[in-house]
Amino acid sequence: VMVWLRRTTHYLFIVVVAVNSTLLTINAGDYIFYTDWMWTSFVVFSVSQSTMLAVGAIYYMLFTGVPGTATYYATIMTIYTWVAKGAWFALGYPYDFIVVPVWIPSAMLLDLTYWATRRNKHAAIIIGGTLVGLSFPLFNMVNLLLVRDPLEVAFKYPRPTLPAYMTPIEPQVGKFYNSPVALGSGAGAVLTVPIAALGAKLNTWTYRWMAA
Repeated sequence: VMVWLRRTTHYLFIVVVAVNSTLLTINAGDYIFYTDWMWTSFVVFSVSQSTMLAVGAIYYMLFTGVPGTATYYATIMTIYTWVAKGAWFALGYPYDFIVVPVWIPSAMLLDLTYWATRRNKHAAIIIGGTLVGLSFPLFNMVNLLLVRDPLEVAFKYPRPTLPAYMTPIEPQVGKFYNSPVALGSGAGAVLTVPIAALGAKLNTWTYRWMAA
């Protein structure tokens, strides 16, 4: 019974984090990625998403001990967000109203680190966490460049939960940040490592809690 309870606890945590990552995509990143405040949101969103990916992916990966599990977890997050896209589409919004973040390549780097270091947990936290934080903004900027003009969609389809005074405005690109990718990667690389360590610790705490 305890084995069943322990596994159930792990899987429940995995589902909860994956669902929360989907909600974070829609709320923190806004639709069409960062439409309202553009590059400022890009940096904030990059950090929030890279840390969310790291905490769930490393938890799941250390739980199974199998390299490749982080990529599987990122795939779950991606599928959930595509389902959310379909829900918005059913409400009459364009299909690219929500842009699905590119989590999978960053998760693959985490898996590769875990595999290359012969399943070294600390290397996965430090090296893998850094790689996730560094790579996520880069992949997402490439993703964003492939989407049609976000401002066009923002003006045509204002987010229903926004009050009138927060109607999207023309962003002053480069006014605050010359390189949002560099800033997002730098901040992400620093912050994702301790969050990855938290994910690893949560794995230990869960086992202790279930064994008590």
